[in-house]
Amino acid sequence: MASKEKLLMLLKFPFYMIYFYLEALLRTIFLRPSPKDVRGEVVLVTGAGHGIGREIALEFGRMGCRVVLWDVNKSGNDSVAAEIKAAGGEAHPFVCDLCKTEDIKTVSAQVKKNIGDVDILVNNAGILYGGEMLKMREEHIRRTFEVNTLSHFWTTKEFLPAMIKKKKGHIVTISSMSAKSGTALLVDYSSSKYAAFGFAEAMEEEMDRLGHSYIKFTTVCPMFVSSGLVKATTDVDEPLLTPKRVALATVNGTLLNRAVVMIPETLAFSLRIAAWFPRKLNLWLKKAGNLGIQPQYNSSKHD
Repeated sequence: MASKEKLLMLLKFPFYMIYFYLEALLRTIFLRPSPKDVRGEVVLVTGAGHGIGREIALEFGRMGCRVVLWDVNKSGNDSVAAEIKAAGGEAHPFVCDLCKTEDIKTVSAQVKKNIGDVDILVNNAGILYGGEMLKMREEHIRRTFEVNTLSHFWTTKEFLPAMIKKKKGHIVTISSMSAKSGTALLVDYSSSKYAAFGFAEAMEEEMDRLGHSYIKFTTVCPMFVSSGLVKATTDVDEPLLTPKRVALATVNGTLLNRAVVMIPETLAFSLRIAAWFPRKLNLWLKKAGNLGIQPQYNSSKHD
């Protein structure tokens, strides 16, 4: 950037800052957005056979969406599809292994051919082992990133082009609060969720830079959830979030085009405050508050 352009940008900065602050304030107080209508839209949810994915799929099904269910577990996936159909909704279950790019390509082609273009892509599928990094097996660390992070690249590459062509689409990323604060015994999981958060954030900026700001992004960061991934936390006084609560917040955030959804929302303020603390103080607070999970990984118990 030339010197004159930099100087001009610096001169404009305070005016843009005031403008965007006022816009945000006015929207918060007077111009609260109405939820968008998603009836009839195709919503694809990965990891839809259980936990958060199941609840998200059921919620979109109740709203009249055409729900596409992806999961490696056929029985769980079929069960959710049957539940949506029993309630009068439309559901299409597909078995898909997100660790296999060819599987993703094959199943994506089936979805496009038999159901149509995906309007809302919910990258929800995730795995968590939970243990000391030095005790983890290489294949489990790689699998964590394949499911929690890399699969987002492959699903987005499959369905984003049609969204751009239609000038309409939404990509939802289920990240984690551990993506905002790295957590002991979750080194692989935290890293993969940091990457997933960064993926969505970078994609949003890239779409804007390329003139595709109509593509919306929502990233969800919940605390520990009682979905079966986390067996027990170290803070016995802090109850696990229910998949239902996370799903409702996710769907609501999607309908309102919110960029980031924190669950519970009070943690968003806590993270802003913590950003001003010395690193050692944050480490002490997490340790003194006994925040984290209990060890649950034993390499001999995994395939």
